[in-house]
Amino acid sequence: MFCNGLTNRLFIFEKMIPVRKCLMVLIAFVFLGACRPMDLYEKTVFFPKQEWETKNQPVFNFEVTDSLNSYHIYVVIRHQDAYHYNNLWLNVQTKGPGMPPISQKLNLTLANNTKGWLGSGMDDVFDHRIRITTAPIRMKKGVYQFTLQQIMREDPLPYVLNAGIRIEKAKS
Repeated sequence: MFCNGLTNRLFIFEKMIPVRKCLMVLIAFVFLGACRPMDLYEKTVFFPKQEWETKNQPVFNFEVTDSLNSYHIYVVIRHQDAYHYNNLWLNVQTKGPGMPPISQKLNLTLANNTKGWLGSGMDDVFDHRIRITTAPIRMKKGVYQFTLQQIMREDPLPYVLNAGIRIEKAKS
């Protein structure tokens, strides 16, 4: 009787081996698909005294090699909890291939009265990735240059740790 039950269990186990192999192959494909490189550029500059002076205007160069895709552009800000304001005024200048420089003044909301800081935070440091393009944009092949300038009334602007640009391909 004991051997008969053991034989039945072995028979069921042998039938499950192909199912297990298929499951392992499926899991491997999921992990391999998740390992593809992200289509983005992100670079920030660090402000040594945790103060952003108006005259300190970080410049970021990004090369577009794929003009068929559309892109989203973000401003990246990292600050301490002690930052005095719920917003940040920036002048963002963009130079691209065959186009004159374009400047735009942006009022970036970093906090509100109901939620507090809107970015992600750990301890007393908060990160914000704020999209500055309303819709995905097409970019010509070539090198683009982005310049950031803080235009707040307080100069230098204390408790700002980093500022930068993030560019990512829009999902189709």
